[in-house]
Amino acid sequence: MASTVLLSFFFLFQALLILSPSQAAPNSKLFREYIGSKFNNIKFSDVPINPSVDFHFILSFAIDYTTDSPSPTNGKFNIFWDSDNLSPSQVHSIKADHGNVKVGLSLGGDCVGSRKAFFTPSSVDSWVGNAVSSLTKIIKQYGLDGIDIDYEHFKADPDTFAACIGQLVTTLKGNGVIKFASIAPFDDNEVQSHYLALWRKFGNVIDYINFQFYAYDQGTTVYQFLDYFNTQSSNYGGGKVLVSFSTEGNEGLSPEAGFFTACGMLRSQSKLHGIFVWSADDSMGNGFAYERRSQALLLGGH
Repeated sequence: MASTVLLSFFFLFQALLILSPSQAAPNSKLFREYIGSKFNNIKFSDVPINPSVDFHFILSFAIDYTTDSPSPTNGKFNIFWDSDNLSPSQVHSIKADHGNVKVGLSLGGDCVGSRKAFFTPSSVDSWVGNAVSSLTKIIKQYGLDGIDIDYEHFKADPDTFAACIGQLVTTLKGNGVIKFASIAPFDDNEVQSHYLALWRKFGNVIDYINFQFYAYDQGTTVYQFLDYFNTQSSNYGGGKVLVSFSTEGNEGLSPEAGFFTACGMLRSQSKLHGIFVWSADDSMGNGFAYERRSQALLLGGH
């Protein structure tokens, strides 16, 4: 009897060790970067790629607007990135040259031309049907691997947004068209209400949260950043929240002000799910110094 009790306690102890927070999932080696929105002739091959990270390029953007005198098209997506320099053949080449590279596209963005890019569905069914058809064509033409959702302005309520995007991602994954999907919210009441509605209903088909931490105020400190990270990790419970910085400006916690220090602290807690950057176009001017450092940090460097 005594030996049976001792054996039971042994297995209980082992189970508690497995479930202990100290036994968290290992840190990720995922590095993601948006590319192509500035039309400054950047190419995939310009960006340094460490062969030991999981590297995702995200083409910016595909938008359901007409290309001339932009107006909404109810889910019929067109290409608004620099397709001359980031073409299907160049997607094929960068993936052939680097086995660790995947390429996706981002939907929406802040603006189309000089106007805000609104999420404007006529109905859930019509928008989803148009989006599945138009995006499948683009994704197959370019040989892409996934999509990112970056709508920032809305003419639809959160439940409609959740239904449209959730059904789109579910269908594209179910059809084998994409392997991953991410969302790119930031800390704004309207934005969060839409993305949290999506997360609550369709979080099971969302692989990454590209949270725009650079949308916080300039002058953000390391400890404020960590607090923001914990808050958003709670909001998107169970999701892989990636940390981020921008090379377009100095918003949020910049690389110079302690971003990599914060990353090191998250890594020590096994909370570093990956890093993403906005954007490669803006990083050309400094020789991609922060991209190199980010990838080195993900591999255990500083």
